[in-house]
Amino acid sequence: MPVPDSLIGERADVALSKMLGISRTKVIELIEAGCARTQFGQLAKSDRLSGEHIIEVELDEKPALTLEVVAQDVPELEVVYLDNDIVVINKPAGVVSHPSVGFEGPSVPGVLLARGITLSTSGAHERQGIVQRLDVGTSGLMVLARSERAYSVLKQAFRDRVVKKTYHALAQGHPEPAIGTIDTPIARSQRHDYKFTISADGKHAVTHYRTLELLPAAALLEVGLETGRTHQIRVHFSHFRHPLVGDPLYGADPKLAAALGLDRQWLHAKKLAFTHPISGEWVEFESEYPADLKLALDKLRDADFRL
Repeated sequence: MPVPDSLIGERADVALSKMLGISRTKVIELIEAGCARTQFGQLAKSDRLSGEHIIEVELDEKPALTLEVVAQDVPELEVVYLDNDIVVINKPAGVVSHPSVGFEGPSVPGVLLARGITLSTSGAHERQGIVQRLDVGTSGLMVLARSERAYSVLKQAFRDRVVKKTYHALAQGHPEPAIGTIDTPIARSQRHDYKFTISADGKHAVTHYRTLELLPAAALLEVGLETGRTHQIRVHFSHFRHPLVGDPLYGADPKLAAALGLDRQWLHAKKLAFTHPISGEWVEFESEYPADLKLALDKLRDADFRL
């Protein structure tokens, strides 16, 4: 089993109890009996789990799954491309990339299930077909695998960083220089499990950006990722002292977000390009800004805009 995003940084006994749907006491018994391990070796109950861990547990019987894919359509989710091997979608904010502990809203696999679109059976039950993720509050393009071969090839393509992902972001202030690279490692915050931070002990993370437009109190940026760390763009620009507009979790001004009518970070996965996993053809997709981001941008562009 891979570790769900919401359990990264948790103790092994706590996380496995939630993942397996069994008591913490039973999990500790399994760990102490040597029945729980990762690719790096045996687990101890106090070990902290990371996103790199793949966990193997020996059980006498299969536990009830705690994370189910629930069919629930969201009309705003657009299917941009569909064939027998992949599906490319335009995900709206508020839809999670896959079911996760503690989140009860709609998920991308659940929406596709409601529409009769099947996915690869590779991966953990709730992550079948998932080869990339977007934050629940981030909109834009996302590719999923429908065939087993496509899943394997796409997962490797993302690991090899040959998938081209381009985001548009609205950052507070005017970044200097106007074109640059942020190269700082990212780790889970020691104070808040749901946040990430810059840390010398974190994972390598590289973000490239260029300014597209200077606006009152903000700048529209084109952002390219070499790596795909959780909250990477949000953390990097917050550290750069230019948090994304509408992202108070990472230091954005709530007054500016309120003036623009934003209730989430201004971040959109604008373009996605990769080699088709089966045909070998280079494919490119692009999506327009959703209504809330467009409205906020138009307000900033208005000569009469005032905070």
